[in-house]
Amino acid sequence: MSAASSPQPVKLSLPLVYQQKLFEELRKEDELVILARGLGLMRLVTNLLHSYDAAGNNLIVIVNADDRENAWIGEALAEHAAISMSPKARGLTVVNTDFTSVGTREKMYTASGIFSITSRILVVDLLTGLLNPETITGLVVLHADRIVATSLEAFILRIYRQKNKAGFLKAFSDNPDPFTVGFSPLATMMRNMFLRKVSLWPRFHMHVAQSLEGKKKAEVIELEVPMTDAMKQIQAAIMECVEVSIHELKKGNTGLEMEDWNLDSALLKNFDVIVRRQLDPNWHRVSWKTKQIVSDLTVLRGMLQSVLALDAISFLQQLDTIHAAHSPPPGSTRQTQSPWLFLDAANTIFDTAKRRVYSGTQKPGADTNIDSLHPVLEEQPKWALLADVLQEIDRDLYFEPAVRDDSNGTILIMCSDTNTCRQLRDYLQTMHVRPRKEKRVEEFHDPEEDGPSAEFMLRRKLRNYLKWKREFAQVSATLFSENQKALSGAVDPRLGQSKNRAPANKRRRVRGGGGVGTAWGRLENGMIAQHLEKPGEMAELMAEIQITEEEARQKEDVITDPLEGMEDYYKLYEMQDLVAVHAYDGDLDEHVLEEVKPRYIIMYEPDAAFIRRVEVYRSSHNDRNVRVYFLYYGGSVEEQRYLSMVRREKDAFTRLIKERASMSVVMTVDAHGIEDPQEAFLRTINTRIAGGGRLAATAEPPRVVVDVREFRSSLPSLLHGRNMVIVPCMLTVGDYVLSPNVCVERKSVSDLISSFKDGRLYTQAETMFQHYKNPMLLIEFDQNKSFTLEPFADFSGSVASVSAANTRANDLQSKIVLLTLAFPKLRIIWSSSPYETAEIFERLKAQEDEPDPIRAVRAGLDKDMVVEEQAFNTEPQEMLVAVPGVTPKNIMNITLETENLKEVANMQVSELEPLVGKEAARKIHEFFNKDLLDDE
Repeated sequence: MSAASSPQPVKLSLPLVYQQKLFEELRKEDELVILARGLGLMRLVTNLLHSYDAAGNNLIVIVNADDRENAWIGEALAEHAAISMSPKARGLTVVNTDFTSVGTREKMYTASGIFSITSRILVVDLLTGLLNPETITGLVVLHADRIVATSLEAFILRIYRQKNKAGFLKAFSDNPDPFTVGFSPLATMMRNMFLRKVSLWPRFHMHVAQSLEGKKKAEVIELEVPMTDAMKQIQAAIMECVEVSIHELKKGNTGLEMEDWNLDSALLKNFDVIVRRQLDPNWHRVSWKTKQIVSDLTVLRGMLQSVLALDAISFLQQLDTIHAAHSPPPGSTRQTQSPWLFLDAANTIFDTAKRRVYSGTQKPGADTNIDSLHPVLEEQPKWALLADVLQEIDRDLYFEPAVRDDSNGTILIMCSDTNTCRQLRDYLQTMHVRPRKEKRVEEFHDPEEDGPSAEFMLRRKLRNYLKWKREFAQVSATLFSENQKALSGAVDPRLGQSKNRAPANKRRRVRGGGGVGTAWGRLENGMIAQHLEKPGEMAELMAEIQITEEEARQKEDVITDPLEGMEDYYKLYEMQDLVAVHAYDGDLDEHVLEEVKPRYIIMYEPDAAFIRRVEVYRSSHNDRNVRVYFLYYGGSVEEQRYLSMVRREKDAFTRLIKERASMSVVMTVDAHGIEDPQEAFLRTINTRIAGGGRLAATAEPPRVVVDVREFRSSLPSLLHGRNMVIVPCMLTVGDYVLSPNVCVERKSVSDLISSFKDGRLYTQAETMFQHYKNPMLLIEFDQNKSFTLEPFADFSGSVASVSAANTRANDLQSKIVLLTLAFPKLRIIWSSSPYETAEIFERLKAQEDEPDPIRAVRAGLDKDMVVEEQAFNTEPQEMLVAVPGVTPKNIMNITLETENLKEVANMQVSELEPLVGKEAARKIHEFFNKDLLDDE
């Protein structure tokens, strides 16, 4: 029953013209909606769902929603139901493994309503008949850009469309990029979703532009912030490292599609994915250097973001960590350092980053190179501007009291992540605190000294950093204690450079003495060496930043709040007194705007989607005035990334509009997935058996019993696509049962390696032979990668590593040989992809009887144990098997007597002994109680 025929009127919250037109379109017909990010996709979905929910007696299934979206939809439907006063509305029910058993789900489906079901549960319920596809009123699919031919969601849509002729299907996406990659991608995606119409709504759509560019526009003030010279130098040096890395990648991997491998693309979020996708098919053939560069690009791109987002001290700490992670252990001769660390640009990055925090000057009259270090503590330029903006808002509120409207007068500061939120909170709380070292008697007063400053915050961070660095050095020394002899006397690279022996090219001429002793040295192989200050220098620096009286009076940073004496510390503030700092959080930002109702919004970092959300928010409310301050670093990667993102989205929509104009969606079945009965009958006949005569009388499609855990892979979907009936069951023995005699254990290569390591495969082969005549081991490779075992041996440059890698590859092959020697009748199937596997299964079933699902489930169970009593959650068991001392024989005792892994980890030897025996109990206890930082 549709909402239109319901006597109860439905109230919707779609104030803008484009939202209303899109809603009307969706109610009329099935379509794929691609909406520009930030234009209110979730609001549209919730209103659509409410229109069906209010009518009652509808069974609507939401596919592909994540936890946050479920929370949003549930809350929105409850609000709509309260406003509309709809007696039949039931709200949202989330179905996942945590809460709902099979019996409960069956009752829920019978009662109808709106359900958000995880894909793995939904596909099993549709195949087992627990949820009859014919009873479903319609499907609402979110994140349609993720639906590829082999995905679980495509499998669900195929089952639904084959059984249900009349139900609706509506798909939504706010990411146009995936629809533009490949050959006729839009048509392919729509064929996967059984849809014929696509509706495109970019920001430049006529109705969207009219709705958002009317009289009620938000007031936007754009503020370009110049970067400091040090930040510019670091950014230019990182960009140089990225450019050199991309050039090296191109040089070492000719013959690949490399048009997008440039500096502009390197600023995009998914650049790593693009490069990996290109290299994956030949990953085992690419050199060690290429693999290293690919991982380096991720690190370097992270640094580009960090130099703008982090304060100077946090950035230096991050650099120290990166350097330590990329350096070989002390005394090692391993030649596997990252290539970018050999560049002069890398030296610039580390050197400049340090000079932003502290610098050294040579002591007058000293004949050694001991420096006097003093803190520099460079502040981020945006901090001062943020303080100015807040002062300007205060002045406005004081001199020009705002006209009374529905806004709360709150100031909302938006930034990219929670770390930046914490940083801004610390700055705003302490920007007026001055760590006065001594009372100066001066005749004049410097007004700048009373201005906002981050000195207090940065001094605290520097103290923590120096303490961290000392501990970091101790941990490194502990970890590599056996190699410390190789370091004899070379703690500081500068100590080895005496005046007489220093080569001319290693000494750098320093003007003015400002940077003496702060340059990072180089090791013999040319790589930048870790810079470690001498104890004397450190003591002096620590003395300069000791806690002053003013700092001691400030309260400590609260990390965990015990919530004691709440009435003394907590009270409700007026909304106009609040400054809320929030991280960008996708569609949930709409909630923030609606609930906070800010009059002033400061966008600390640019975000195109949020700008649109503000436009929609302002256009939706006549009585809420908004002023937006838009901050960005001029000439920075931040600005480039923002402009590039806007341009790419516009280009993607332009390409989609062109493809839609000339698109023809070819359906192999009709629009509702119904296949010609004669065609379906002919598919079941195997002409190789007596010309097909034997099967003509009982033309049933072939049946395969599949373990429910196998639905993570794409194979069940491909088997279903070959007109096989999939019977999902909880199997103890094997993954696929093709006939009463044939049982298949499927392994990906990575799973095969881990199964050999923990001995699981031997046990699985043993149990298969106990219950089936023809057990088979299927080794399945990824369709996008090469059909060889070589990728699983990690080749690097040195002879030793190559021989070790070969040993690993041979080790895997030798284990497979040993397995076949132990089980001579075990058949091994090598498959290049899931598509190939589906074809192999079809051939294997050709002359076999159909499997009995009940017998397949009972195989491997204890004779006196009922199926329902079997342990369902096998993942903790698989983790437990990897623990030393746990064997297939004693694992059952542990799982029956303990609740979870945490309980096992906290048990004493005396408690474990009755379950597993003395020796095994000792091993298990040692494993869980080992201290990894102990000096062995």
